[in-house]
Amino acid sequence: MKIEELEEYKKDVKNLSKKYRTLPEDIEIVKKILFVNPNERPPFSFRIDNLGIETCVIKVKKIASKSFKGKGVNSGFRLIYAHYEHENRIVLIELFHKSKKEIEDRDRISNNFK
Repeated sequence: MKIEELEEYKKDVKNLSKKYRTLPEDIEIVKKILFVNPNERPPFSFRIDNLGIETCVIKVKKIASKSFKGKGVNSGFRLIYAHYEHENRIVLIELFHKSKKEIEDRDRISNNFK
């Protein structure tokens, strides 16, 4: 399994890491899990439909961070990624904190995966 990152995603991680120091370490754990099982797994992740693209785009909802002491996974980050099952490849699209943003950037998704 190959995991790639969009430039916008890298900027998301860099900006969020300023406030949440353990984020790069937390994301490495998520990558290891995606490497083993990249498919959707409700209630932790689900497919985003109605994007007008053929690629399978998945939103991971419950990402805990060591930076959230005592708050659990419900206060965490959201990760959006595209899964190319036949190519054995994942592209990380967007990372955001749920308190700062409610939904994914559908323009970013559709502009990168037409």
